Amino acid sequence: MAPAEPIPFTGATATGAFTTTPSPTDPYIYQTGFGNRFASEALPGVLPIGCNTPQRCKYDLISEQLNGTPFVSLRASLLHAWFYRIQPSVAHKSLRRHRPNPDLEAVFTPGNADVVFTPQDHSWAAFPFPPNDEAVDFVDGLKTIAGNGDPAAKEGLVVHVYLANKSMDRRAFCNNDGDMLILPQEGRLDIQTEFGKLMVSPGELVVIQAGMKFSVKLPDGVGRGYVQEVFGCHYELPELGPVGSNGMAQPRDFETPVASFDVDQSEWTVVVKLVGKLFAYEQGHTPFDVVAWHGNYAPYKYELGRFINSATVDRDQSDPSIYCVLTTKSKVPGVSTADFLVFTPKWQVSRNTFRPPYYHRNVCTELMGMVCGKWALSSLPEPGGLTYEPSYMPHGESYDLWKQATTADLVPLRVGEEAIAFMMHIPSHVSLTRYALERCGMAFVQTSWGV
Repeated sequence: MAPAEPIPFTGATATGAFTTTPSPTDPYIYQTGFGNRFASEALPGVLPIGCNTPQRCKYDLISEQLNGTPFVSLRASLLHAWFYRIQPSVAHKSLRRHRPNPDLEAVFTPGNADVVFTPQDHSWAAFPFPPNDEAVDFVDGLKTIAGNGDPAAKEGLVVHVYLANKSMDRRAFCNNDGDMLILPQEGRLDIQTEFGKLMVSPGELVVIQAGMKFSVKLPDGVGRGYVQEVFGCHYELPELGPVGSNGMAQPRDFETPVASFDVDQSEWTVVVKLVGKLFAYEQGHTPFDVVAWHGNYAPYKYELGRFINSATVDRDQSDPSIYCVLTTKSKVPGVSTADFLVFTPKWQVSRNTFRPPYYHRNVCTELMGMVCGKWALSSLPEPGGLTYEPSYMPHGESYDLWKQATTADLVPLRVGEEAIAFMMHIPSHVSLTRYALERCGMAFVQTSWGV
């Protein structure tokens, strides 16, 4: 063993907060931690001391607050951020209706003829990119697959895919309906937000909360991925319980942008989504002019490969909730609106155990997809596609796989190499859209057990 590298000196003191180091695929730096109260300045000395709204901010900047929770909330749940920006957000022209996106849905009640509640399971092959002769950016490329509830009541969620081949050009998006968990499957997303910039690659997720403006560029020319949007709640780390203080997603592995601003007085369009409808307004300056900010309501990203699996080491199976990365609370104590689970490479070592996912009828609806690689147990789903297992309906692997699993020698086995799968675990009924069932051309009914 080579001798350890000696510490170059002792008695030193840190001169700044920790930030990450840029890489060949990600030129940006980030602050680390989940739920922290961050403070970031692109120019030194901008953040006021001892107050949020001084009579006059440095450089004549404008102070502006963004709330993620009502003013009167429990201190532990308060979410907000203070911006110090060149122009206030209120400096814009009149709002107008934006051209509709026919594949976007938000209200998932039986009275909506464009959504269907069905107990039949479904699968989708990889959703296709737009034709080369059609320029589609992230906003125009949103296609709703499933959902429940209603953003007007701030209850429920929606699942989209995005299919894009064009960067957003002097165009920003602001979703007033809910928080968006975005999961790229093909092509990086170069996302500029009011808080700073994030580069999000396949194998990472990014959360952009309600009311935040952002713009998406496609450095690889195309973008395909998944979006889970929750109404009236925010993503949290799940409780660890008997797992203890270590394991699953670690708070220090979440990354939040540092302040970064542009000086740009060209014409910009801001598209706003409200109850699934699109509106727009123009303004004569960039929305990304925040010189400094502080608070705990900020976007963040997470690399799924850093998830720490807590696997069974003797016999029987752990429930899939052990793979939960993020969760969102519902109005029912102890019940989530949705859990986001990830399946990364792991060892299988259990004895006297049926190792594939056990056959079950789950109160939760399951939407599952692949980011990369191959699902170890069957051909579904394929990367860029999706599967849907509705509430209470039976599902499981095929007869051939059952027979193999019940007769195999149970030796230690490495599974899922170079593969990342995810599941949206939703404790309620979920409806499918007409786009998902009829217009996308990728849907087919699943079969199992050789039927």
